[in-house]
Amino acid sequence: MNQSNEFETYLKETVLEKLPSRTKEAMSYSLMNGGKRVRPQLLFAALQQYGMNPKDGFACACAIEMIHTYSLIHDDLPAMDNDDFRRAKPSCHKAYDEACAILAGDGLLTKAFEVVLRTPCSDTNKVKLVEALSSYSGIDGMIYGQELDIQSENDPHATLDTLLKIDEYKTAKLLTLPLVCAAIIANKHEDIEIMKKIGYDLGIQFQIQDDILDVTKTSEELGKSASDQENNKTTAVTILGLNKAEEMVKELQEDLKKCLISLNGNTDKLAEIFDYLVKRTY
Repeated sequence: MNQSNEFETYLKETVLEKLPSRTKEAMSYSLMNGGKRVRPQLLFAALQQYGMNPKDGFACACAIEMIHTYSLIHDDLPAMDNDDFRRAKPSCHKAYDEACAILAGDGLLTKAFEVVLRTPCSDTNKVKLVEALSSYSGIDGMIYGQELDIQSENDPHATLDTLLKIDEYKTAKLLTLPLVCAAIIANKHEDIEIMKKIGYDLGIQFQIQDDILDVTKTSEELGKSASDQENNKTTAVTILGLNKAEEMVKELQEDLKKCLISLNGNTDKLAEIFDYLVKRTY
């Protein structure tokens, strides 16, 4: 069994452990519903760069993926983006119901903090991992970005600075998190600042690439509806135009390559992920 399959098995066994329930079925439905597993792969690649076994990051990666999945479940709800599909399948609230989807999101979020404590590291570093999960995903992190995103809907005066701030919190925070966690697990706290820089650049690039794909690919190709257009959301394409948005993606890719030079160790796996993300088509 390869590492990817092992991690998928770990995810499924972890989300369904202990008491069976319909909410857990909904949690598993969304958690195991495909996805690129970008955040776990970033964590594994960063650990490999430090010469560590990626399996040492399974618990932390699982926790981060649970948080990411909870955010998608809630983001799809009628009160948020009102999306009926996620990864070409019915959204959690469509496959189950709205109340169950809310509970599934709540369940994944709270379960994440239990699971991350299974990471094989010192108690001091476990506390730092919990702090990082809370900070990057909470009201001063991803949730703040979602709040800014909602406020920007139908705003004709939104600027590029406004958009970048939304992208920094809503997208970049959860892409920075696995990199910071890898530095904590490896006891390389001195690398946290450069990991934050890499995560920021990667998150901005990732979201701009999403904005580009939203206007160049069909809903069927993306596996989700074009809710940003339907909700009149400000995107990099609406502000910059398609060509300039594509140029910004390329500039950020060059910045990411420079950042990798600042890290000691073999960064080939991280470079592969960056290359994959910039060339992705969904």
